[in-house]
Amino acid sequence: LRCISGSKRPNVAVISPQDPVLRIGSSLTASCVLSPDFDLPATSLYWTLNGVRLPGSSYSVVSSDVLSVTLHSLSGSRQQSGDNLMCHGADGQILAGSCLYVGMPPEKPVNLTCWSRNAKDLSCKWSPGGQGETHIRTKYTLKYKLRWYEREEECGNYRTGKQRYSCYIPRNPALFTPYEIWVEAANQLGSATSDITTLDILDVVTTDAPANVQVSRVGDLEDQLTVRWASPPELKDILFQAKYQIRYRLEDSTEWKVVDDIGNQTSCRLAGLQPGTVYFVQVRCRPVGIYGSRKPGIWSEWSHPTAASTPSSERLQSGSCDPKPGDQNSTLRRELKQFFGWVRKHAYGCSGMSIKLYDQWRVWLQKSHKTGNQVGKPNGRQSSGIGCVFM
Repeated sequence: LRCISGSKRPNVAVISPQDPVLRIGSSLTASCVLSPDFDLPATSLYWTLNGVRLPGSSYSVVSSDVLSVTLHSLSGSRQQSGDNLMCHGADGQILAGSCLYVGMPPEKPVNLTCWSRNAKDLSCKWSPGGQGETHIRTKYTLKYKLRWYEREEECGNYRTGKQRYSCYIPRNPALFTPYEIWVEAANQLGSATSDITTLDILDVVTTDAPANVQVSRVGDLEDQLTVRWASPPELKDILFQAKYQIRYRLEDSTEWKVVDDIGNQTSCRLAGLQPGTVYFVQVRCRPVGIYGSRKPGIWSEWSHPTAASTPSSERLQSGSCDPKPGDQNSTLRRELKQFFGWVRKHAYGCSGMSIKLYDQWRVWLQKSHKTGNQVGKPNGRQSSGIGCVFM
């Protein structure tokens, strides 16, 4: 309910003090003062707080036209607009109201972090200290200055969220001079200042998420998918190398698996996947080596999820059973013998083998009728060797 303040019947009564701001745990004595022009005895009045009638034991008749009430150990305000303290006539009509704002002085803001998108702006966010505002309006001011300069500046573009506050500085920041940044909090009960954060813009650069993420099958390989993407176009103006990271999950799962050893490649092959399964894939990046900076930047947001499915396994569709431990070892030995026999037949003069050669053998193996004795689990799980193969 919105708090009602002031006289509700003009020139009949007023409450003093009007709209006080108080600390949690304090006491308050308020008076309802009747106008002498109206024949209303103070003994006929009563008080309510947030619609609940206060006990008569808390009242005190100061004079024939003044009735006071005393509230002890006040708790924090229950609503943003303040708690309703009202003076009523004998007929229940509201004569006057006052809004009580009960809270605490602000504690120093915490978790101050900043980032720069493409080294062209600066944004910072923080959290209120302690219990926050407790319904007492608190003003937050983000201030910053270059380390070797005395001039302070204030951020003017503020946003608020659930236990989070942020400010956006749209101007081009200085790239080679450290910033000192802090947040000041103030309300009617006091003030507090956060710790000073010192940062170099080049150390907090982030980017847009990689674009044009594409996921496709690798021929008939039932356990692999190829992921390709494009670097954020905005970073072409910055001298840097990008490091990428992939995460993926099953269609019916909320658990993501992360592949973080991709480096600056813009394509990757996921291996060890389940056959006949839909996967969702996302990519993000962070800049490294910006203008020679030794520290990496900040990870971008993840790209929008892209979905693709692995080919179905004919063996699993025809039915299978769990292999015994001994059967697993014999199956592996049988596969290795087949593989090396295939290499001797198809790779004349080769002194080494690549993943592409192995993939070709896998395609041949899946198409061959000699794999009828190979078994897999009913849920389609394959080898635990999930990883990324560079192309």
